[in-house]
Amino acid sequence: MSDLDLIPAGHTFTAQEITVFADSDNRTLDEAIAEADVLVSAPHAGARIPEELVPFLSPALTRRLQYDFTDVATDAIVREWARNDRRIVAVINPHPRLVRDPNRARPADIAADLTEAIARTRAAGPWQKVDLAGVDAIRPVTFSFFPILDVPEDDAELDRLVHTFVEVGERGLGVYESTRDALTERFVAEKLRTGGQFTRLSVHDTMNTTTTRDGAVSVTRAPEDRLPAVVALSNRGDARGDERDPADPPTMDPERLRALADAHRAGFRVEQPDEVALNTPYLGSQEIRAAGVRFRELADRAAEAALTLDAVQAEFLREYLLGPAAVEELHRPGTEWITEDPVHVREVAAACQRAWDLYRAL
Repeated sequence: MSDLDLIPAGHTFTAQEITVFADSDNRTLDEAIAEADVLVSAPHAGARIPEELVPFLSPALTRRLQYDFTDVATDAIVREWARNDRRIVAVINPHPRLVRDPNRARPADIAADLTEAIARTRAAGPWQKVDLAGVDAIRPVTFSFFPILDVPEDDAELDRLVHTFVEVGERGLGVYESTRDALTERFVAEKLRTGGQFTRLSVHDTMNTTTTRDGAVSVTRAPEDRLPAVVALSNRGDARGDERDPADPPTMDPERLRALADAHRAGFRVEQPDEVALNTPYLGSQEIRAAGVRFRELADRAAEAALTLDAVQAEFLREYLLGPAAVEELHRPGTEWITEDPVHVREVAAACQRAWDLYRAL
């Protein structure tokens, strides 16, 4: 196991550590919420692994695989955006999806789901495709099916692994979930009083290639799994944002989603319209689905308050967020992650702010 980035054992995150907004030295969170109209959540931004989990990690795990199994590029960009844009507040998950994925429905029994996921992985064998449908809130393998956990054969040790994951998760990921949900309700309460608009934005990134055993992130995904050149904006609808399934209604009004896409095309200065796509290849997952349910519950009160409520997922192409030099490095075999270019981070964060400013002006 190469040197990994770890969270010291016993560390419990606070809501203040994971919440970011502009001019926080001079503004309170309540003041930020009053001025903002977008709550940005980054559920997969965390990469550092809690030290308590080290005994259960595969000895072949490298820093590159550690970081590749996250949406790590969203961390720096969302932080930079939030520090400079008074119209957003951001909450960033400090734990990697290795601990548990907050963009999946929280399992009724986390320990039981992890035990089942491990059993399926063990049955499939190392580096073999495994079906984790229904139990993928905690994944013992990466998307390339690298066995990220060194699963013990001993039942007592397996039980210790499961309960360590459950306990540790509450110190970071659990704090993220409760903070995200509390912020949503604080925004709702404020905007029901003032009217206007409030959008829940869940930010992600995915690379169009996956890893090889030598660490090169160079295996091209199937065409149906590839992201557009900049970003996919999703509302659980079809490729135009319109309703796809009456039982799964759009989380953002289709006309507003199309307007948001046009604002991103202008804000990110794309060359071709299809560099910003809708609901392709992803429809959006648990965060926007849960927000959509909550906002539908509030529909009558929102109408009375002249308040527009939307939830949307933005899945950026990681190659775009990292830049060509970083991508070239990741395409070569290796064990280390890249060093992010701060100039490129600022440029992408500025494009995010520009896109949302244009959307508000439409």
